[in-house]
Amino acid sequence: MTSRAGVDPSVPPSGTGCVECEAAGGWWVHLRRCTQCGHIGCCDTSPSQHATAHFQATGHPVITSFEPGEDWFWDYTTDEGFLGPVMCPATERPLDQTVPGPAERVPADWRDHVHE
Repeated sequence: MTSRAGVDPSVPPSGTGCVECEAAGGWWVHLRRCTQCGHIGCCDTSPSQHATAHFQATGHPVITSFEPGEDWFWDYTTDEGFLGPVMCPATERPLDQTVPGPAERVPADWRDHVHE
């Protein structure tokens, strides 16, 4: 892949969970990593959709999956996926972290709270 605006492979992730969900005691389904600043946010299936909110607030156009075994990228400005560079570690959430997670904060009726 050639250089692409909004992708900096040297920027580390902000943590192992969604920044805003962690601060508010919330939970998520899947995690996404901003490729410009490293912000970890929850996916659009998650109740709070913080990865997309991060794009809307900052204009940072590209995310990559922060899920084990996934290496796709998404450009919000073009609504297209693409294959990108290898990002610096960590490239995925901890393997022992549940989906949805974190387990102790996921309600029993979690399926009623997700976006399809």
